[in-house]
Amino acid sequence: MDKKGRVLIKLGGGLITNKRKLKTLDKAAIDKVCKTIFEIKNEGYIPILVHGAGSYGHILAKDLDIAGGINKSRVEEQLMAVKEIRKNMLELNREIISSLKDNSIDAKGFAPSKWATGAGMDFSGDMTIFERGIDDPIPICFGDVVDRKDSFQFGILSGDDLMCRISIEIPNIDYSIFLLGDVGGVLDLPPNNKDARIMETWSNDDPIITYHETKIDVTGGINLKLNRASIISKFVEEVWFIDGRKPDRILELIRKGTTIGTKIIP
Repeated sequence: MDKKGRVLIKLGGGLITNKRKLKTLDKAAIDKVCKTIFEIKNEGYIPILVHGAGSYGHILAKDLDIAGGINKSRVEEQLMAVKEIRKNMLELNREIISSLKDNSIDAKGFAPSKWATGAGMDFSGDMTIFERGIDDPIPICFGDVVDRKDSFQFGILSGDDLMCRISIEIPNIDYSIFLLGDVGGVLDLPPNNKDARIMETWSNDDPIITYHETKIDVTGGINLKLNRASIISKFVEEVWFIDGRKPDRILELIRKGTTIGTKIIP
């Protein structure tokens, strides 16, 4: 039997929290995904997890423009917010680790604020933390406020940028999967359009009309995800956008080779 590799999964912030209500957890959604991760491990794969911030990060980050770096007229407020967001993200991370533990899975959190510097794809940090074996605790990290070595002083390192770098730099990534919170895959029209349909495949050449909640999101929304997934597809054969409310579709994918969702192709 072929040796199985790693399954990299991004739990979208809109899946694990209510993005419109500050620090509102969706524990049922988290537990459902963690049950599936237990099954993925039983299949012989090594999971790696990344999760979004949702209402534990985006609301405060948006209010004080944390993505835009230091603002001399709001320094004190911003620095307090940076501290608060980092604390909130650790709290969210602990909730996911706790749910994994309830499903007999050991996991270890790696807060980017402690090991990474710089925002965007060019961040610096020790990526070997994600190289864990089948019997080691699952590595799990998340979008976070990180320090920057420029005039910005701090910024947001998106979970989508982490997904991209992990997919490219960590060996034996068999699947790179983005779990979405409100749709079944990449849609050809915005989700509020009743005629919107899930695209079976998507590449950069496929025109779509996307929708980005600029009032809430601070890291680029679906457009950033698509951009990073497109890059990942040049290095990983199986890159998918799947409905996180139906995580069994990941099992269907690894067992049968396909599922309902969107495969991202180069």
